[in-house]
Amino acid sequence: MSRAFTFPGQGSQVVGMGKAMAEAFASAREVYQEVDEALGQNLSQLMWEGPSEELTLTENAQPALMAASMAAMRCLETEAGLDLGKHAAYVAGHSLGEYSALAAAGALGLADTAKLLKTRGKAMQKAVPVGEGAMAALLGLDISVVDEKVTMMENAGMCTIANDNAPGQVVISGEKGAVEAAIERAKAAGAKRAMPLPVSAPFHCPLMQPAADVMAEALAAVTLNPPRVPLVANVIAKPTSDPETIRRMLVDQVTGRVRWRESVLWMVKSGVTAIVEVGTGKILTGMAKRITKDVPLYHVDTPEDLEAFAKTL
Repeated sequence: MSRAFTFPGQGSQVVGMGKAMAEAFASAREVYQEVDEALGQNLSQLMWEGPSEELTLTENAQPALMAASMAAMRCLETEAGLDLGKHAAYVAGHSLGEYSALAAAGALGLADTAKLLKTRGKAMQKAVPVGEGAMAALLGLDISVVDEKVTMMENAGMCTIANDNAPGQVVISGEKGAVEAAIERAKAAGAKRAMPLPVSAPFHCPLMQPAADVMAEALAAVTLNPPRVPLVANVIAKPTSDPETIRRMLVDQVTGRVRWRESVLWMVKSGVTAIVEVGTGKILTGMAKRITKDVPLYHVDTPEDLEAFAKTL
């Protein structure tokens, strides 16, 4: 079996995330302890007890999602005998999940990953004043239609595709007025739904350039090793194992499109026969169901998930 291990992005966070694994396994608790110490923050308590509004803050949600994914990954290794180099062909992550994927593959240390995501979250939040940017989800339109008829650089301002998530599921991002105008164009073009997203900043668009500059400096200061299996990178939807290429892609990713649909299609066409989502929620599993019908999908977030998946190794 040729597996791809995938890691979720922002939006999957929920109070109580990762708690079941931590209660069941010392290996999970060790991950949370290391992340808390690296950040000088009791992030695990926030994850398990809330409040939700504080957990949802970008600077907390990003390292929290990574911590939950890495705790589940550590349990897969210690409890289920997972050897990523033996049992996986690729890793991939949606937006911040790319950092989780790199940590899982040994390219980044856990403490460095936590600090990078804290920095990334703060920088993305500060890049655009609240209220000036916006994002919207467009459902039921082919991405070519969104490209041609929705994200047009008219007088309304800058609007671009942020996430190509799945067939008929596209997220746009940009200046507030431009996104609002694009929502109306999407409806006119036949979108089933076109709705603003409750986000605090316009991610994955050129307005995030100040955050990309911050991340270029932060990433230059950390050690990045070749991953044990190739990373299918968001911005190119192709694999790479070269540390300097990965470093550059992580910077480009801040302002660039998350090519998730293309990434999954590439992995399937390249022989992947199972996709495993590691961490909180099942958002990527839901997307994968829309992208491919023929590949078994697994999700590991709880001790029960772990036990079920272990039988496939």
